[in-house]
Amino acid sequence: MPRSVNAVASRARRKKILKLTKGYFGRRKNVWTVAKNTWEKGQQYAYRDRKRKKGQFRALWIQRINAAARMEGLSYSKLMGLLAKEDIRINRKVLADLAMNHPEAFKAVVSKATKA
Repeated sequence: MPRSVNAVASRARRKKILKLTKGYFGRRKNVWTVAKNTWEKGQQYAYRDRKRKKGQFRALWIQRINAAARMEGLSYSKLMGLLAKEDIRINRKVLADLAMNHPEAFKAVVSKATKA
């Protein structure tokens, strides 16, 4: 009985990966083993960085809140402490958006927090 290797499926699998690596530099785009390894590593980075993205955005929001708070004469930590003490529940994403796009609303939140 002749050996059956299912070349059609193997070639389709390889073509799928080579299509995904289109645009990579050098052998990464056209040599099967290099392209496969590069694509797999890229998938690992993508998975990891989807998790990291959340922390990076939180850090960005904190920087924006801190900059706006300092214009009001407070530090970030003092502002967040005052907000907690006054039981003003507003998350960092919204607070950073107010600081960037609606400074008068941010000032109102700060004045409400400092009325103690």
